[in-house]
Amino acid sequence: MTVDILLVEDNPSDAELTLRTLKKCHVANGIEWVKDGAAALDFLFARGDYAARAGEPPPRLVLLDLRLPKVDGIEVLQQMRDDERTRLIPVVVLTSSKEERDIVAAYRHGVNSFVSKPVAFDEFARTVADLGLYWLLINKAPTAGGEQP
Repeated sequence: MTVDILLVEDNPSDAELTLRTLKKCHVANGIEWVKDGAAALDFLFARGDYAARAGEPPPRLVLLDLRLPKVDGIEVLQQMRDDERTRLIPVVVLTSSKEERDIVAAYRHGVNSFVSKPVAFDEFARTVADLGLYWLLINKAPTAGGEQP
């Protein structure tokens, strides 16, 4: 299955709402949900439980929480940006944090967008829908690897 969005989220309620909203909006056919930073890196680099993904295209978008078990979101972002295979994948931090130091750290490590999760259910769903629509349907990203013709 081709994965359009990799959702990296340890909160099951936030993940379920995100998944339902994206599916309802029909912006992504394939969404993979992982619950910690280590699983995200395994998925992205086709290793461990995700070794069978070797040779498959990367996700078109990563929605990344910052406060994650095993490997935090900033470390995931840093490893993505340090590797040629994942450097150009758009990454949106979707987190409950509104702290300036988190925003600065995320942008220093090459995040494409930083969004604080709204507390209200409806507002959270609307934010997720808008993110999916923009990053998958409106935004133009380079092809995998960024090869030039």
